[in-house]
Amino acid sequence: MESLGVILPAAGRSTRFGNNRNKLLESLNGRPVIAHAIHTFLCRDDVAAIVIPTHDAQNIADALGHPRDKRILFCPGGQTRAHSVRNALAALDPSIAWIAVHDAARPLISQDLINRTLQAARQHGAAVPALPVHLTIKQALGPLPAPVQRTIPRNTLFAMQTPQIMRRTALLHAFAACPLPLDAITDDAQLLELAGEQVWLVDGHEHNLKITTATDLRIAEFILAQNPAAP
Repeated sequence: MESLGVILPAAGRSTRFGNNRNKLLESLNGRPVIAHAIHTFLCRDDVAAIVIPTHDAQNIADALGHPRDKRILFCPGGQTRAHSVRNALAALDPSIAWIAVHDAARPLISQDLINRTLQAARQHGAAVPALPVHLTIKQALGPLPAPVQRTIPRNTLFAMQTPQIMRRTALLHAFAACPLPLDAITDDAQLLELAGEQVWLVDGHEHNLKITTATDLRIAEFILAQNPAAP
């Protein structure tokens, strides 16, 4: 079984959550938000390490409690998500074959979604869970108010989720060859796209939401209350 290294970017400032609180340390069903995703990945035999790039390592470590699984590592967070992922990639053992980059603020990730994404990645080289976009999307040059330029056909649009899974060697090459500043990279699969690598989409899950605001946290609490077997 080829090993899987998990990167949980956790260097964001949680500005939209409010009250200057780190949303990853907020309590969700009795434990910190970030602990849910960590627990789900630690339950897997193929996970060799989980690297958390962050500016708040001590507080996160304290929130996770002791003793801590030896597979959990910390590294410095970067100025952007891509910088953080690159830092974490350098901290992983070179023998690790596959990388799964997962939003630390997506606590309800399931084993089924990980398995399906990993299976597609092994078949095609890289895979990302996604949901169809149901809203009508207008293109315009902001800031608003601004005139509509066009309506984009929504049957061609998909909202990305995580984990985004790819070969470690492909991600390393993509970082080295990236033609854009890293602060222009909005997700990890984009690096592979820019390097000419093919990325496949698999069906995501509506429960795999990202905690951005306090309302999102309440929604996650409701989901867990209705689904006791959820992560």
